[in-house]
Amino acid sequence: MTFKMSKFVKSLAGAVAVATIMLAAPSVGSAKISKSESKAVQQISKHFSGVPSMSGEFIQFGPNGEQTGGKFYLKRPGRIRFDYSKPSPITVKADGKTVGINNKKLKTWDYFPLRKTPLRLLLADKIDVNDKAIKSVKEENDLTTVVLGDKSIFGNSKITLMFDPKSYELRQWTITDDQGKDTSVMIFNVKRNVALSQKLFRMTEPAGRKSRYLSDK
Repeated sequence: MTFKMSKFVKSLAGAVAVATIMLAAPSVGSAKISKSESKAVQQISKHFSGVPSMSGEFIQFGPNGEQTGGKFYLKRPGRIRFDYSKPSPITVKADGKTVGINNKKLKTWDYFPLRKTPLRLLLADKIDVNDKAIKSVKEENDLTTVVLGDKSIFGNSKITLMFDPKSYELRQWTITDDQGKDTSVMIFNVKRNVALSQKLFRMTEPAGRKSRYLSDK
């Protein structure tokens, strides 16, 4: 089956947004932003690159007003997990090479190559996002907004990140898919630089599973 970024975004919905915001650390060079905006992005990058692991809770607001949430665990490089709260049967994991979406109710797994998703950039040891991914930066007294978009990675989707201009802490973010639909996510009760077991990110498939590998080949 041919891999498509739009399908990945729709499948992961807020999970992609969560991962993007938590580790967004774009480098700034030739992007058309001011020196002040460049400095703000560099400070945000420095702040998040110093966090190799974290855990906490998240709330996701879908494009039709639906609300879900759960817990997340992140460990660089390449590992992340989202456990959606009941009644959602969904768990999302990345083990360093593959992103898996598990529907426990249907006993299914959908797999995506990590290298073909935004998580490839965001879960690396060293974040090296091309300047061209930075579409705009807006500085206000109480908010710094950074918009990222890169067709080679995100397809036609874009991600809007909103930070505190003084502490560089995340406030909120929105991912807009290729159909113009928004999914917003908040994280809270965040613990940074925590010890996380590798077992959290293993993809174990029970007997009777149904798996689909969505590849770019």
